[in-house]
Amino acid sequence: MEPFGVRMRRLIAGAAALAIVASVAIAAPASADTVRDDEYWLSQYGFTQAWNTTKGAGVTIAVIDTGVDGSVPDLTGVVTGGTDVSGVGSADGETPIGTDKEHGTLVASMLAGHGHGSGAGVIGVAPAAKLLAVSVGFDVGTVDSDDQIAQGVRWAVDHGANIINMSLTRNTLDWPPSWDDAFLYAMQHNVIVVAAAGNRGSGTTEVGAPATMPGVVVVAGVDRDGNASFDASSQGITLTVSAPSEDLVGAGPGGTYYNWAGTSGSAPLVSGLLALIEASHPGLSAGNVINRMTATATAKGSAITYGSGLINAEAAVTADVPSVKTDPADALEEWIRLNRRATASPAPAATGSVKPTPLPAAVPVPRSPFGTVLPTAASLRDTGLPLLVYAVFIALVALLMRGAWRARRK
Repeated sequence: MEPFGVRMRRLIAGAAALAIVASVAIAAPASADTVRDDEYWLSQYGFTQAWNTTKGAGVTIAVIDTGVDGSVPDLTGVVTGGTDVSGVGSADGETPIGTDKEHGTLVASMLAGHGHGSGAGVIGVAPAAKLLAVSVGFDVGTVDSDDQIAQGVRWAVDHGANIINMSLTRNTLDWPPSWDDAFLYAMQHNVIVVAAAGNRGSGTTEVGAPATMPGVVVVAGVDRDGNASFDASSQGITLTVSAPSEDLVGAGPGGTYYNWAGTSGSAPLVSGLLALIEASHPGLSAGNVINRMTATATAKGSAITYGSGLINAEAAVTADVPSVKTDPADALEEWIRLNRRATASPAPAATGSVKPTPLPAAVPVPRSPFGTVLPTAASLRDTGLPLLVYAVFIALVALLMRGAWRARRK
C-alpha cells in the first residue's frame, strides 16, 4: 500500500491537504442595515427565545480558520486571545490569511457577533460568548496543514476553549495519527469539537475528516425551508445535527457584509448553540451537552441526511433532558485502539501527551489433551474432510465397476 502522505496528495491532486468548507459562491456584499432582517435562523431555530435564558456568557469558543478580524464593528471585544499556526499570520491570529481571507471572520460573526449601533450588523447565535482566533494557512504557510490543525487544537485546549469550531474539511475519510492525539486531548479535557460536513457544490461529495472522526459533532446543512441542501451540504453516516447553510449573511474583514452559503456557516450556529447549553447548564459534561442538543432536535428524514434532525435552541436550553453517560473521548479512544494498534508505539511522557492503548495479548490456540493423537478442527477442515470425500468417491467407483464386472460374467 502506498504511504499515507502519497495517497493523500494523490487524492487532493496537488492542492492543500485541507480546505475551508466555504460558500458555494460568495455573493455581492450585503448592506449593514438589512443584515439583521436576513438572519432568519435566529427566530426560526429558537435562538431569540433561548436568549431569554442565556446568551452564552462565560463560554469560550476557538475558531480554527483563516484568522478573525476582531476589529470589525460587530466583533469588537469578542476575541480575547489567539495564535497563528501557519507561520505567515500575526501572533494573535487576527490577521486573515490565504485566498479566502473572509472565511474566518464570517464564521466568527455568525457565532458571536454582537452587531453595532441601533440594530445594525450581524448578531451571532451566542453574542455574549468569547472567541479565540487560531489562524490556519490552507493554501499558504510554512507548516504542513495537518500539523497546523493538530497544533491549533492543542493550543485552543490549553488556552481555555470550551468548544472548537472547525469549518473545514480534509476531503478524505482518513486523517493523520497526529490528529488522534490532538482531538483526544481536547475530548479528554471536556472540550467539544464541531466540524462542518462539507459542500457538494464545492467538490466534497462525501463527508471528510475531521467530520469522519468519532466523537466530533458533525453539522449538515439545510435550506430556508429546513430541507437538505443539495449544493451547500454533504451527507454521511457521521452527521450529528442539521442547521441552515443557505441564504446566510456574515461580517467579513474590514466590516464588509457578505451573503454566502455552505456548512461553514452551519457549524458556527451549532457551536453557538452548544455554548448556550454550557452557559445555561454549567458543569455539564461534554457528552451531556451534546445529548441535550441531539435529544431536543426536530426529527426530519434520514439520519444520513439530517443526523438527529434540525437544531432547536430554545428546547436545547430549557427542556428537561435525562442525563447520559456517553463521552466523546470514549468513541475516539476505541477507534484508535482498533485502528492504530498495528503501528502503536510508546508515546513520550510529556505533559498532555496521550498514552497509547496497550495491544491485546496473543490468545494461545487450544490444544488436545492427547497431544497429536486426535485431529484438530483445523486439520479436519483442511485435510481430513477432503480425504474423506475422495475416499467415498473411490469406494463408489469401485462398487460400480464391481457391479459392471459381475453383469458381464452373467
